[in-house]
Amino acid sequence: MPVRSSRILDRDAALSAWWQGTLGRALLAAESELLGEALEDVFGWELLQIGAWGGARELLACSRTRSQTIVAAPGLASGADIVGRPSQLPVSSDSIDAVLLPHTLEFAADPYAIVREVDRVLVGEGNLLVLGFRPWSLWGMRARASRTGFPPSLRRILPERRVRDWLVLLGYEIVATRRYLYCSPWGSGPGSDGSSGRMLRRGFTHPLPGSAYLLKARKRIYTLTPIRPRLRQKPAVVGGLVKPTTRSQTQT
Repeated sequence: MPVRSSRILDRDAALSAWWQGTLGRALLAAESELLGEALEDVFGWELLQIGAWGGARELLACSRTRSQTIVAAPGLASGADIVGRPSQLPVSSDSIDAVLLPHTLEFAADPYAIVREVDRVLVGEGNLLVLGFRPWSLWGMRARASRTGFPPSLRRILPERRVRDWLVLLGYEIVATRRYLYCSPWGSGPGSDGSSGRMLRRGFTHPLPGSAYLLKARKRIYTLTPIRPRLRQKPAVVGGLVKPTTRSQTQT
């Protein structure tokens, strides 16, 4: 087996093991609850989740679309319906009503290529939901300090402003943003009670800034209405000369 393939498998195994840990399970539960609120007004036929996150379908439990499909890259395709590159989706253009990117951009070599591909498959007025970590946070600092990334195999931390600028450039309207993940990355999760309050809501016992964000955008289609030029009335010509109008006649 090539050395590069072996390293990729090791990273994927490390990430899968992290999801099974206390902190990983707590993050998945909190994000599932968060997306349940964000997907309340997202309807349609098809919701596409690009990138496997958690190895199952926890994030899609509250989806109101008639169908849900997960596309994941090889190696992280556990529970995925389609195996393929997120930057080259085997999906027809203008055929998806909603797209979910659960930290997908942060694990990709070319995140902007994925955003462009999402724009291709998403219908007009379709919804896009992006989950990401904040760089200037405890989770972001731990990710930069770790040689293997945190969570494991994380490539980069994309600021919310950069993702927002990409979407606005493509004609999207940002309809909602939400900060979450107020617990420490060195902790064990939400606490002994199993609630997700420390992750979704700031409190007196956990006043830290949110370490992650949810960005919700809508693809706008602007139609151009052609403006017909006003037709000017040609002046009447008498004997080869322009007939004077009332305004040009001098009063005697």
